[in-house]
Amino acid sequence: MRRLTAFILTSFALVLAAGQAHAGRGRAAFAQVGVASWYGPGFHGRRTASGEPFDQDDLTAAHRDLPLGSEVTVTNLENGRSIVVQINDRGPYVKGRVIDLSKAAARRLGIIEEGVAKVRIEATPQQLALAER
Repeated sequence: MRRLTAFILTSFALVLAAGQAHAGRGRAAFAQVGVASWYGPGFHGRRTASGEPFDQDDLTAAHRDLPLGSEVTVTNLENGRSIVVQINDRGPYVKGRVIDLSKAAARRLGIIEEGVAKVRIEATPQQLALAER
């Protein structure tokens, strides 16, 4: 009986510790996996859906549904690189793609040469709340 009690207490402690470690990282309010592409020179200076001019050297992106002004973390699943971008435009309008990154964002993620990459897009409630400012 003593062994069983020790086992149960140890298991409970491990589960509790794992839950606390996960809670500290913050849960994603939004998560999506798909193909990212990038856009740049031909759109530089044009007005985005948010009303600001597109700057290919800023860390921004276009997404069909996320609130304009929100921030998301984009991770290239092929090389593990991650960045935070602000959603300031709508798109992509190419079937099978989930996000269009600015040239600067694409460069940091290492997808300039290939043009596309499989990515994970995540946003915490705090990142999404930035759109309300």
